Amino acid sequence: MYTFARTGVNGLAEKAGYHHGDLATALVEAGLALTRAGGPEALTIRAATRQAGVSPNAAYRHFADREALLAAVGSAIETRMALQMAAEFPAAPAGRSLLAAVGLGYIRFALAEPGWFSVAFFSAGAEVSDSPPFLALVAALDAMVAEGSLALESRDGAEWPCWSAVHGFAELALRGPLRGASAEQLDALAARTVDDIIAGVCGAPGRD
Repeated sequence: MYTFARTGVNGLAEKAGYHHGDLATALVEAGLALTRAGGPEALTIRAATRQAGVSPNAAYRHFADREALLAAVGSAIETRMALQMAAEFPAAPAGRSLLAAVGLGYIRFALAEPGWFSVAFFSAGAEVSDSPPFLALVAALDAMVAEGSLALESRDGAEWPCWSAVHGFAELALRGPLRGASAEQLDALAARTVDDIIAGVCGAPGRD
């Protein structure tokens, strides 16, 4: 049973403080702390350097501008998201169970970390096709083809309806008509969404 508790990823310090060593990493950690609560709008060079304890000019030795820092923060978020998705994998991942874990892990992260979710997938310059969460989806679909649970003729482009289903559900739960639903309702609806899209992808292509 997947529970969509609105808590953060364990182990991440809430506030970054730069003392010595890698300033670029310290600025990314500061960006993570800022965007976790406030989304992409909360990240500025001045706010990040204040959080890290350095002058604004110091940041420009590592990041050309705010957009470059935001892109680095987004990349770090995508990595954390992929790791949390992997934590949802069954002990012996195979077939639909692996794809379901990818989809439910995506939704769980989005609902637990709406600020980070917005940075990773809605900020300017955000990329999808080479992000770790997307690559996890591609790997799950390819594994299903390899084991015979997904027909080769149904594989082409299958990542997009799968992605659309879980991404759309997350949006409905965060900003749409499901935003007032209880955790139990979201559990059930998310599971049904994932099950239904997997059933559709694994069925006949259905295209002329």
